[in-house]
Amino acid sequence: IHFNNDVYTLKFSRMSDVNRGYENEYYPKNGSPKNWSKMIGIYYYPNIKDPIKFAQNADKEIETKTSVVLLKFLANRKQQKAVLSFLELEENEKKPFFVHNIYKYEPHPKKGMMILKYTKKYFYKNKDEVTKIGHEIKKINDDMIEQIIISPIPPVVEKEI
Repeated sequence: IHFNNDVYTLKFSRMSDVNRGYENEYYPKNGSPKNWSKMIGIYYYPNIKDPIKFAQNADKEIETKTSVVLLKFLANRKQQKAVLSFLELEENEKKPFFVHNIYKYEPHPKKGMMILKYTKKYFYKNKDEVTKIGHEIKKINDDMIEQIIISPIPPVVEKEI
């Protein structure tokens, strides 16, 4: 997958126990499911009928968490599509970082729902870096959302990796 001047390779695929559909994750050349800075996710949930309702529920869940900030929620009822953008604060081995997430939810052509996800981690050491990251995300968020909106969702790979 080519996205935002990067090439991503499928390195993880499994059947979701919760949503009974396949979940694929693509990483840049040096990334993996255990060690990554950027990731593209493609998820197919055949039993989810309403992408906007699913996205609204995700939005409500985000708003209840103290370590997550909603950046933008867009919905196109006519096309049954939605986009959700948010920022999470996480920590790995005592190293704090932000995760910038953008999800696009849309109907599958035959049955169910597809999700396209773009995620990028931003590590920081001090308050100045937090401010810099905040400004960068604010500057690129709308452009990244637009890229996700116009990007077609590739077919999901239905096998375990």
